[in-house]
Amino acid sequence: MRVLAWMVRTIGYFLGVLLIAFVVLQSWYFGHIVIWKYWSPSNTSFMVQRLDQLRAKNPKAVLKYAWADYSRISGQLKRAIIAAEDMKFVDHEGFDWEGIQRALEKNQKKGRAVAGGSTITQQLAKNLFLSGERSYLRKGQEAIITLMLEAVLDKRRILELYLNVAEWGIGIFGAEAAARHYYGQSAAFLGPEQAARLAAMLPRPQYYDRNRGSAYLAGYAERIQSRMGDAQIP
Repeated sequence: MRVLAWMVRTIGYFLGVLLIAFVVLQSWYFGHIVIWKYWSPSNTSFMVQRLDQLRAKNPKAVLKYAWADYSRISGQLKRAIIAAEDMKFVDHEGFDWEGIQRALEKNQKKGRAVAGGSTITQQLAKNLFLSGERSYLRKGQEAIITLMLEAVLDKRRILELYLNVAEWGIGIFGAEAAARHYYGQSAAFLGPEQAARLAAMLPRPQYYDRNRGSAYLAGYAERIQSRMGDAQIP
């Protein structure tokens, strides 16, 4: 009986420690989101990971990253991103359940993961805080952070953050750095073709940075541009 009581107390203590650690971690995430409602992040978890990878090859490597306020980013780029990544962005509460179902069906048909179904908010959650690993634990944490983002921030701020922290090439982060890297101009002046092409790069930004003449990239950009007129922006 004493052994059983000791085991119960030990398990209870262990579970209590895990619960406290979980609450502390979620509070840390939530606190940062509240801060970023008013102030802009200087970097993200994903930026730190990429910089570490670059510096493993070149110790002097730096990221190209410049914040641009929502009003200083072309409306064409906002429409292109929504058309490419999340057509229901202004309507959903963080998750596109129909999109997730379609992605699951497509993956089952192909027998491997070829589609994700993640919304802009989910992608922002991953970019801000998490790693690129694929696991149920990471996806669960992503879902919790997504709910936090939607609860604290409005759609305009979520899109503003996403446009500023998305990866757009080798060491290139944010719309402003991307516009200057690829077109030599500010993100405020991007036209529809340029915006569609930048949106088309998002799934594989490092690859397309090295392969800018890709026929697939050009075709995908054309398809995005054809949908931009139906995209609603906050």
